[in-house]
Amino acid sequence: MIPSSAIRLRATLTAALVATLLSVAACAPSPHTTPSPTATPLFANKEDAFAAAEATLSEYVEALNAVDTTNPDTFEPLFKLSSGTVEKSDRKNFSTMHADRQVLSGSTKVLTFQGLESRLPFTTVEAAICLDVSAVRITNADGSSGVSPDRPSVYALTVEFVAAGEGRYTVDRATPTEDVSC
Repeated sequence: MIPSSAIRLRATLTAALVATLLSVAACAPSPHTTPSPTATPLFANKEDAFAAAEATLSEYVEALNAVDTTNPDTFEPLFKLSSGTVEKSDRKNFSTMHADRQVLSGSTKVLTFQGLESRLPFTTVEAAICLDVSAVRITNADGSSGVSPDRPSVYALTVEFVAAGEGRYTVDRATPTEDVSC
C-alpha cells in the first residue's frame, strides 16, 4: 500500500501573476528607474516542463519502491524528491511504519501521466496520474495485513510539482480526483 502521503500528492495563479508582472516590467522604464531583471524560465516550453515533472514522478516512485521500513536511511531519497504536504505525510507515515515494525513490499507502478497545466516561468506543474498499487503489501509485526480491504488497486490523482532548483521539480501535493479515468 502506498502511504496516504503518496496518495494525497494545481497550478497556482502565481505563474500567471509573475508573467503579467514581467510583461509590465518590460515596458520602457522612466529615466529614474533601473529595469528589473527578467526571470529566466526553467524550461523552454510547457512540454519540457511536463517531461521534467514526469521524470520526477518516475524517480519518486522508484524511491518509494526502494523504501525498506526497517531501515530509515532508505526514506531519505524519497524525501529529497518531495516537498509540501507530500513530504510531511511521507515523513510521518514512514516513521510510524518503522516504529510499528510494519514491512512494505511490492511495487507501485505509474500507469499514466498527463500534464494539465504549467505557465511561464514553469515553476509549477499540475498533472493527472494513475498509480497501480495492486502489488503493494503492508505486513504488520504480527504477520497480519496492514492493507485496508477497501483499498482500490488503482488511484487517480491530481499532482502538483514545484520547482526545486534549475531544471528539477519535487512532488509537492497529491489529491484524489474523479476527473481522471484510470
